[in-house]
Amino acid sequence: MTSLRTLGTSDLQVFSLALGGNVFGWTADEAQSFAVLDAYAAAGGNFIDTADSYSAWVEGNGGGESETVIGKWLASRSNRSDIVVATKVGAHPEHRGLSAGTIKGAAEASLRRLGTDHIDLYYTHFDDETVPVEEIITALDQLVKDGKVRHIAASNISPERLRASLDFSEREGLARYVALQPHYNLVSRDTYEGGLQDTAASAGLAAVPYYALASGFLTGKYRPGTTVESARSAKAGSHLESEQGRKVLAALDRVAGERNAEIATVALAWLAAQPTVAAPIASARTVEQLPALVAVADLRLTDGELALLTEASA
Repeated sequence: MTSLRTLGTSDLQVFSLALGGNVFGWTADEAQSFAVLDAYAAAGGNFIDTADSYSAWVEGNGGGESETVIGKWLASRSNRSDIVVATKVGAHPEHRGLSAGTIKGAAEASLRRLGTDHIDLYYTHFDDETVPVEEIITALDQLVKDGKVRHIAASNISPERLRASLDFSEREGLARYVALQPHYNLVSRDTYEGGLQDTAASAGLAAVPYYALASGFLTGKYRPGTTVESARSAKAGSHLESEQGRKVLAALDRVAGERNAEIATVALAWLAAQPTVAAPIASARTVEQLPALVAVADLRLTDGELALLTEASA
């Protein structure tokens, strides 16, 4: 059993790869989703990341499909107490923004779909700057007081609003963010490094980065002259056009070759080694995609390997 990591200042113990739930009920149907979730749990995984809006962008979907699939899986496996469930509020078509009423209604809807009485980690999905941080934190604190949420976290937020939120929590003795979900990977470092990472570090927040594999680019399957059938191929393939993308791929190839590891595993291991990062998020549509992701739990890169990748990605 791989050792678990403590998530920031919370009492949550999480596996070093969070399984992204964005594909459940989208590119993975219920049976495929169950198979991926089973394989992840069998590998020692216990940290599932979803959002109430997954996958409202698909024609015919209304949002909440991913939570519903995860809820059915938890019920059928009777393993709710073994799993750290993270979901998010703010982007569901019927619950947009972060007003107090929206947060309360969205949380109730998420709890219903997940078939549970509590959410372990509840993120604000996108900051809503029309709402004062005081209102947001007070609403989230109420969910914690009511036992419906164990810990709160933020995603897609400016360093200034994050700091203001933390200061208000501390001043008023209310629930405080324990984690941050930033966009962060080897080809997107400025989306986290700098003010946001500094704020997280000074406050003891754990980072749980999304787009950890840059929509699949950092798996190494995108190469000059190749065509990849994927819902996200245009976004991922665009990195091939940048010098940084090509340099990163070359460095990943080298380290992966020397360590006899998958390219995706090396990319995740670099991320996992960065300051504040507790667990990168990556999703698997099929069971076959999973081993390269969970292998991050056992791959420790050397200082030299980390430096090579950091330099290539600069």
